[in-house]
Amino acid sequence: MNQDWLERIGYVGLLGFVTALQVSIAAANIFLGLSLLMWVLRAVTLRRLQVPAFFYPLAVYAIATLASAAFSDDPNAGFIDSKQLVLFLIVPMVYELARESKAPFVVQVIITVGAASALFGIVQFSLLQYDNLGRRPQGALTHYMTYSGIVMLVTCAAAARILFTRDRIWPSLMMPALLVVLGLTFTRSALVGASAGIAFLLLLKDFRLMAVMPVLAALFFALAPPQVTGRFMSMFDSRDPTRIDRVTMLKVGRRMVEAHPLTGVGPTRVGPRYKEFLREGETDHRNPHLHNVPMQIAAERGLPALAAWVWMIATLVIDMSRRLKFPESRFLAAAALGAIIAMLAAGLAEYNFGDSEFLMLFLVLMTLPYAAKPTVDRVTRDLGI
Repeated sequence: MNQDWLERIGYVGLLGFVTALQVSIAAANIFLGLSLLMWVLRAVTLRRLQVPAFFYPLAVYAIATLASAAFSDDPNAGFIDSKQLVLFLIVPMVYELARESKAPFVVQVIITVGAASALFGIVQFSLLQYDNLGRRPQGALTHYMTYSGIVMLVTCAAAARILFTRDRIWPSLMMPALLVVLGLTFTRSALVGASAGIAFLLLLKDFRLMAVMPVLAALFFALAPPQVTGRFMSMFDSRDPTRIDRVTMLKVGRRMVEAHPLTGVGPTRVGPRYKEFLREGETDHRNPHLHNVPMQIAAERGLPALAAWVWMIATLVIDMSRRLKFPESRFLAAAALGAIIAMLAAGLAEYNFGDSEFLMLFLVLMTLPYAAKPTVDRVTRDLGI
């Protein structure tokens, strides 16, 4: 099979992957497998492996994760959980298969499917009684947190498309459904993250556009159902059980880091060992993770893993800022920056970086600006395979 066919099939698989990612994780994995296979065959044939700069801190993060698993009290569980690291191959795969003009179209597909998923979530809330904390809109996905996190990323991509391109009509039609369903999921972290991402993009475009944010806030409180606004305002209630629990989680995480600073307690071991680090009088509620991305990484995988993660974020911010100067990658870079801000803001109250579906879409959005303007990159390796 020649290179053109490998590239075409791989690109079609990539489009299928980003489409299915918001509909069915099983289907998404099938398309991802196809794209990865085409990418591997192409790399072997060309004897070339190219990666963007932020792939290197990801690789260090992966090494730190494996070290954490090896030194944990349950290495088998840690190594099994570490299979998620394979998802990092999405980065070189997208970088190779979504070059130049293909990259913006991938985002267009993501936004369109995201809007359709948002409409489905609205139907769930309004007609199917997904209208309370016990039963929240989740689209076609299996969990409302995954759903809200993905919608958050799509919302940032749509906002960047509106602000940084002339093709504003289509994403503008998509935006209302995305914003509405974010509130209807009752997921405060995703709503805060999307707000932070959009505010950053408005500021990046023109400081005066920040006047839009109070208008959106007023519309939210005027039009949202009482249970939605009540859920949002609970963030500011010091007696709210979830807020108290999150404060306790941060204390427990700090103690885990103090006890195991280099390798953490190990992948998947935060939940089983949570009770060991509780103090008298603290909420005895076992959690699978600590609902905070930096704390979870440090407690679970150690400070070297956290340093690698911070290195990755810093690399992305620097590179995306450079890419804002180029027309080919301007809106994609803005979308990536908006998504980073949203992930960081939401990640203060949710471990979104550990959600496979969220991570996959995040990595795609981070890689597309590099693929749109690959000539800026100097991170290229020619391997004799």
